[in-house]
Amino acid sequence: MIKIADITLPLSAGRDELVKQASARLSLPEKEILSLKIIKKSVDARKKQDVHFQYTVGVTLKSGEEKAVGKSRDAKISLVESYHYEMPICRRLVKRPVVVGFGPAGMFAALILAQAGQRPIVLERGADVEKRTRQVEAFWNGGALNPDSNVQFGEGGAGTFSDGKLNTGTKDGRAGKVFEELVKAGAPEEILYEAKPHVGTDLLPGIVKAIREQIITLGGEVCFESKLIEMISQQGKVNRVVVERDGERQTIETQHVILAIGHSARDTFEAILEQGVTMEQKPFSIGARIEHSQAEINRAQYGSFAGHPALGAADYKLAVHLENGRGVYTFCMCPGGQVVAAASEPGRLVTNGMSRWARDDINANAALLVGVNSTDFESEHPLAGMHFQRKWEEAAFRVGGGDFRAPAQRVGDFLKGKASHSFGTMPSYRPGVVPADLSSCLPTYVVESMRQGILLMERRLHGFSNPDAVLTGVETRSSSPVRIIRGADGQSLTLGGLYPCGEGAGYAGGIVSAAVDGIRAAEAVLNSGE
Repeated sequence: MIKIADITLPLSAGRDELVKQASARLSLPEKEILSLKIIKKSVDARKKQDVHFQYTVGVTLKSGEEKAVGKSRDAKISLVESYHYEMPICRRLVKRPVVVGFGPAGMFAALILAQAGQRPIVLERGADVEKRTRQVEAFWNGGALNPDSNVQFGEGGAGTFSDGKLNTGTKDGRAGKVFEELVKAGAPEEILYEAKPHVGTDLLPGIVKAIREQIITLGGEVCFESKLIEMISQQGKVNRVVVERDGERQTIETQHVILAIGHSARDTFEAILEQGVTMEQKPFSIGARIEHSQAEINRAQYGSFAGHPALGAADYKLAVHLENGRGVYTFCMCPGGQVVAAASEPGRLVTNGMSRWARDDINANAALLVGVNSTDFESEHPLAGMHFQRKWEEAAFRVGGGDFRAPAQRVGDFLKGKASHSFGTMPSYRPGVVPADLSSCLPTYVVESMRQGILLMERRLHGFSNPDAVLTGVETRSSSPVRIIRGADGQSLTLGGLYPCGEGAGYAGGIVSAAVDGIRAAEAVLNSGE
């Protein structure tokens, strides 16, 4: 296949124009092109008077591909091979492997093990995606929080109630396997080539259910509402696990445990630390959700092209470095989305963002975060970062009134250091917000850094500091506060047969990178030869 990069087309151009441009770049008649597929598609909005699409395509010719590339003097034309994932070859493991957690990392670890014929047993403390969705909706409508099945816990992990963003900086070829399996499970094919692919909260449940069904069809077992209580070892290696299910404890014999528990399984962090599993503090970030009118973001990014049907809702990604040494940045930006209640513990309030596939809600939101590290925590304990998170989540819960309503503040008031009493842009957070002063539930240095960051970001995105924009707090779960140490073989340094992976173990930062790390963990199990 021939790869051709940097094909520029107007927003209204169709596939025929892509073929015409490709043939012109290759100096060949269109009839010589057997097939063309889009490898990458992105919006170029650097010049607001000329917003257009930028493509990279893969072209298959009837014959003579090497000759065609050899004749071309275009540096953006090259021969490439199609990606193909090679499944590790492994004999049947003595005991069935156990995967703890069914978010992106656990799901793809289990899928690889199932495809390799190893019949994995998956333990997920939360409910299946249908039941979990009902529980989350009930909570957002003012009902009780279920500590074991919520936005953080349950089938699909925290990513199920997000924008389903699949942006990734990883160059690992396993990402190709992730995208292929997602499309096979029902994700739109556009994710294979969009520069900023996403799936959407409304489509994710069906996709994760399809992957679960594939695992079961291949001989795997997925156990919901099943919580890991203890790992029992013999001679320094995992021998069995104890699971709580329906109020009863059961024991499962295994020699391999893939730990994919996500960044919010705090009770599990505490339990495995007590068992002697080595972990350490890890930097992360905290802040609040910032919410603007989506129409305002569209105008800022696309100028007169805003509203063009080929563009959809505009996004943004901003980062600044302050003189105080702090970094301030936007994260998990959700065009046309909502701010959501993402708590997983009673008495502690957390926000996140989500959007549907169409991204058609009236507001845009993103996390506005400030980096924190061990110098900000109150001790050298491995879980000090987790304790730090809890402190500010408890403060937000109190300021919000103690019923999971969130404290919110107009950006204009936040910059002036005064509490809000009303809103212009209406906050989208459910079950509702309380006008407040966010400085009462965030560290002073975080508040000051956010204020400086907002003003600097205004220079890059007009309207970012709009006084009527809304900040809703707090956001503390951008990434795991710990790293569970593992060796080159993927195993815990202190407990053989334990394979920590994904965001919760501190080795990933999004859906795709977590899924890739889950695949790595599965490969490590398959290569262990036990």
